[in-house]
Amino acid sequence: MSVHNPHDKFFKETFSNIEVTKSFIEHYLPPDIAAYVNSNTLEPQKDSFITKELEEFFSDLLFRVEINGSIGYLYLLLEHKSYPSPTVIFQLLQYMLEIWKNNQSEASKVPLVLPVVFFHSKHKWRAPITLSEHIENADDMPQELWAYVPDFEYILIDVSAYKDAELKGIAQLKIILTLWRDISNSHKTDVTNTLKRAIYYLQQLEDQETGLRYLETLLRYVFQVDQQLTKTTFHDMIQYIEQTYNEGSEIVMTLADILREEGREIGKKEGIMEGIREGKLEGKLEGKLEGKQEALANTAIRLITKFIAPIHKELEVKIKKQDIVTLEGIIDRIDELETLAEVEAWMK
Repeated sequence: MSVHNPHDKFFKETFSNIEVTKSFIEHYLPPDIAAYVNSNTLEPQKDSFITKELEEFFSDLLFRVEINGSIGYLYLLLEHKSYPSPTVIFQLLQYMLEIWKNNQSEASKVPLVLPVVFFHSKHKWRAPITLSEHIENADDMPQELWAYVPDFEYILIDVSAYKDAELKGIAQLKIILTLWRDISNSHKTDVTNTLKRAIYYLQQLEDQETGLRYLETLLRYVFQVDQQLTKTTFHDMIQYIEQTYNEGSEIVMTLADILREEGREIGKKEGIMEGIREGKLEGKLEGKLEGKQEALANTAIRLITKFIAPIHKELEVKIKKQDIVTLEGIIDRIDELETLAEVEAWMK
């Protein structure tokens, strides 16, 4: 799972499940729109229209579906910027044009596309949802000119606005919307309780194997995107899962792997850990032992601070003097170390 964009994997793994998307159409599309969408005809498409420059901020999914008796498309766009984008409608228009290009018939007719934008942030969405609102002086436009004003609107799903009673649908749908809401909440609810509620939802599934797979997916997601989670949270979740799930020991092992992998994944994100092991570091780090050591020390300091305790200046200096083997050992065992004293015991 890529640290670069954990939102993407969680979003796509959830909504690629046809039952989740059907449930979304039923409970979250405006009823007068959903009435024309035959969700039993949903077919996921492989197309993606997000450029590499924007994939850090957006994810998308496209479904072919019958709308009002004709073939159409449901386009889901997830925005995971910290701040809402006022120009998202222009990106949607570009993506819709690409969809039409790929589906243009000999009669030059193109299918209807229903664009949906998911947004989760502590900041409110204030951008207009219609294209005409972005046109200069649209409010004072003479009637004669309106024929030349292109227009469409998108359906906005701002999950930060939902209350618990408003979160509906099947388990995976309620879970992803609840997590998006709580992780981005400016008042920061206890995500441990959110995870416990998610586990409760998953236990209601008839197919428990599916539930366990999804539990692993959401745990990986939460531990990567919520920077306020602590090691205490980690151990609380281990204890709760052991008590709740018959298959608890298997999930606990997965949790331990998640925490160990965080160090490796952070290193990969910075182009360090993988390069060290494979000898493929590029640029000024290539072949420079001191550069590799410094990068690993910074990763170790970050993980210790997040999962054990804030470190004092003397310990920081000592960590920065450790060799590569010692630092890799600390990173690989970050889930096992409980105190700063245990960290120091690892060092030379």
